[in-house]
Amino acid sequence: MSAITIVGSYIVALVMDVERLPLEGETVLGRDYHTTHGGKGSNMAVCASRLGAPTRFFGKIGRDAFGDGFRDLLRVENVESDTLLSSEAAPTAVGFIISSKTGENMIVVDPAANAEFSVADVSARPQAIASSAVTLAPLEIPLATALSAAAIARAAGRKFILNPAPALDLREVSLDDVFALTPNEREARVCLGLRPDDAIPDDEIACRLLRLGVKHVMLTRGERGVLWASKEGVRAVPAPPVQVIDTVGAGDAFNAGLAVGLSEGKEILEAVVLGVTTASLSTQRRETIASYPYRPEVDQWLAKSTSAAASIPFQ
Repeated sequence: MSAITIVGSYIVALVMDVERLPLEGETVLGRDYHTTHGGKGSNMAVCASRLGAPTRFFGKIGRDAFGDGFRDLLRVENVESDTLLSSEAAPTAVGFIISSKTGENMIVVDPAANAEFSVADVSARPQAIASSAVTLAPLEIPLATALSAAAIARAAGRKFILNPAPALDLREVSLDDVFALTPNEREARVCLGLRPDDAIPDDEIACRLLRLGVKHVMLTRGERGVLWASKEGVRAVPAPPVQVIDTVGAGDAFNAGLAVGLSEGKEILEAVVLGVTTASLSTQRRETIASYPYRPEVDQWLAKSTSAAASIPFQ
């Protein structure tokens, strides 16, 4: 039985560097082409497994070489794949990423099989969710699919974490089955129908999100850590100081750490700190999956981090 089920996405990234981004209709030469594993669900599953939690991936891929590569990844990372579904028509999701030497990039994503991952797929396999202590879903799959998993989890007395990324306006959606909502600062505002750069303070944003029906809001804020809001109030949880090299995939690492902590029966503050520490350590290395730490490395930081967070009262 898995402690954590990721109801999520896999996207293979096709990456190339260019001197400058092409103009419309222009052809330019690139270099350093490579493919890499991506997708928030895939990232979360690998990170959770490296943190020591029995982890299952529940999602959909194509019947192609990219899908075969993902199966190989799950096997290497000790992630259960008994609920990895294959589309009969759609290919595995892909993202084309072109980056210039000035740091600009162009990204095009075809969700492909991820878009086919349906409520019916989840409803046909409820035990995958009901048997897991925590289920975690990002929104690179249909919102209805994620929320159907939330309903199954709550009915079974389990916890469900919704990471609203990419962000959607959630004001007209029932989130009563969601234990924790985990947007970053910009995503949090989009969830409330606001501009991503709206000047409303983060603590007010977090409190507004609580009113959507979720039990907890963990608003991630990069090097400033996480703002945790619940009926008890709002509490800031700092991130440990690290030498940041690459922040891509850090949000996925936080969600994985949070889910692992909750699956182990930790108090919510401890689970948040586990997530924050995991995310911070991941920023010290490049890429996503290659950056995710194993549990012994995280444990070296936890005593100090937990002590620091515990000293900050609710607002």
